[in-house]
Amino acid sequence: MPNPPPAKPDEEAVSKKKRAEQTAAAVSASVINILGCPANLFRVSAVRLWGDYYRVNVQIGSDPVSTRIAHSFFLTADEKGNVTESTPKIVRVY
Repeated sequence: MPNPPPAKPDEEAVSKKKRAEQTAAAVSASVINILGCPANLFRVSAVRLWGDYYRVNVQIGSDPVSTRIAHSFFLTADEKGNVTESTPKIVRVY
């Protein structure tokens, strides 16, 4: 019995995923731009919750075992990744 041909990737889904990843990266960059960059920044993760709402965590530490969340924000952002509102408010710390 021959194997069926592999399924073709859904190009629209791939495009949406790529746009979502680019927007999340832009949101992360916007947060660091406003907050400033901590000396031992490990990672900034922006997770889209729904619509234009995101949860952003700024992790610091020298290695994956010793990281901690230094800042956490619930925010809204436009399609370019610019922060429009944030709870708590993002202020320059670094």
